[in-house]
Amino acid sequence: MRQVEVAVIGTGWCGGIRAETLARSALVDKLHICENRPERLAEVKELTNPASATEDYQDIINNPAIEVVYISTTPESTHYPIARDCLRAGKHVLLEKPIAMELAQADELIALSKEKGLKFTIGYSQRFNPKIAYAKKSIADGTLGKVVNVMVSRHLSRNLGKKIANRVKLSPAAMESTHDLDFVFWLLGPAKPERVYSQGAYGYMKDLNGSYDCQWSTVTMDDGTLVVVGGGWNLPPSYPNYCGTWIEITGTEGSLILDDTSRDNWLNTVKGGTQYPMSTMPGEQVDHAFAGQMGPETIHFLEAVLLDREVMVSPDHARMVMESYSAADVSAEINEPVKLPLSNQSLAILDDLKKQNEA
Repeated sequence: MRQVEVAVIGTGWCGGIRAETLARSALVDKLHICENRPERLAEVKELTNPASATEDYQDIINNPAIEVVYISTTPESTHYPIARDCLRAGKHVLLEKPIAMELAQADELIALSKEKGLKFTIGYSQRFNPKIAYAKKSIADGTLGKVVNVMVSRHLSRNLGKKIANRVKLSPAAMESTHDLDFVFWLLGPAKPERVYSQGAYGYMKDLNGSYDCQWSTVTMDDGTLVVVGGGWNLPPSYPNYCGTWIEITGTEGSLILDDTSRDNWLNTVKGGTQYPMSTMPGEQVDHAFAGQMGPETIHFLEAVLLDREVMVSPDHARMVMESYSAADVSAEINEPVKLPLSNQSLAILDDLKKQNEA
């Protein structure tokens, strides 16, 4: 198998994970990194020994030797213009969620990737969680029969929630439940979401940034399957970047309950008290092994490019997820169910919400 030159644009938390993973891979000929914070750029440069390190992503765009780009930038409003420029330059792109801030932007990125025959995917790493893979298998092989309902409850510590919610005015549905909507729609395919009803509750986060502490959404699929997804970011301070998830899937022939609350690794020290290591959502490097999903996802995309395989998450699917959590935000605002695809009235409400957040 040939090697390829790869770049990571944005080397914060997730981008740093991807850069370190790629630096260890024999599939990578040369690694290039881009970060607009000089101190972080120097830190990741020390960790990964890249062929080049720059503060300007246009240096990545203008390097014809770079074939594959991972975009892990914040704030999330930077995703669309950087991904657009990379695709225009003929580079395969893995883009962290969300795919864009507006549906029209998502449509443009999808059209660009198809026009140029490029691999384009969105970083929904939960599909690489072995528990989610087992759920997919159990549904596909008929073990559960016809799925009747799915419930997912995902919650983060308030320290992480504050970090996420302060950098961009997006809801828990858009920033957290998006992962669960992605893998649930994947589990239930070819069924598609038809109607969304959502409610949010204020608490700790409201005075910080006006965000809900938690948001719960009920999604009715076009085959009648009922999906309930809850996401929140107000748990008391805990292990850094702690994430706990509970999943219930019920079918006509069986049920599957997945405990992904990360309580199976329990560290208790005099200095730090009780902590839950290896409980972050993307995962983390632990000595020679990667504990979690983002490492395998990073290598999967590289292999998809080199072997010309289908990517795990199609951009069209990511757009469907985006439209669904957008419907959840509209529903929470008007206290009514919202049909999919979004009507012109719903799109107008969504635009008003965006203007309010910007203000």
